[in-house]
Amino acid sequence: MSNEIERFLERQDEAVAALFLENKSDELTDILVAALEEALEILLEAAPAETLH
Repeated sequence: MSNEIERFLERQDEAVAALFLENKSDELTDILVAALEEALEILLEAAPAETLH
């Protein structure tokens, strides 16, 4: 993994830890929901158009 990616992930971990410490669960929930929505979009784009039975 490149140093840039590692630094990004470290900053992201620090931001999440700070939100936990500040007890900002609503913001964390919003972040998690957005990540799940993005993951589902990626999966839908990768899924075949027709289902096999």
